[in-house]
Amino acid sequence: MRPVIPYVVAALLFGLGVFGVLRRRNAVLVLMSVELMLNAVNLILVTADTTARAALPHGGQVFTLFVIVLAAAEIGVGLAIVLQLYRLRATVDTDDVPLDGGQERPQGGVA
Repeated sequence: MRPVIPYVVAALLFGLGVFGVLRRRNAVLVLMSVELMLNAVNLILVTADTTARAALPHGGQVFTLFVIVLAAAEIGVGLAIVLQLYRLRATVDTDDVPLDGGQERPQGGVA
């Protein structure tokens, strides 16, 4: 029997995560969307591990644990950055973040 349902659910989760990253302006929601994409990858790894036995026993589950650790570190660093952004700008809107890393330039004049 082919496990089509977990793969379809993983594809929907990943698509929802990509949509959230591309459309959301709130930094916390962008981090949540990245977590959705990582969970979709975890679902694919575990499903592939249970259906196709490879040379490495339980390799998909081991890689899933690595992805979970990576996600925990990513969310810790990401939330620290969002907290610092909120302290500096009083907003977590990603449209208000300067991409060059410098200060905002004055309107209509020479800096």
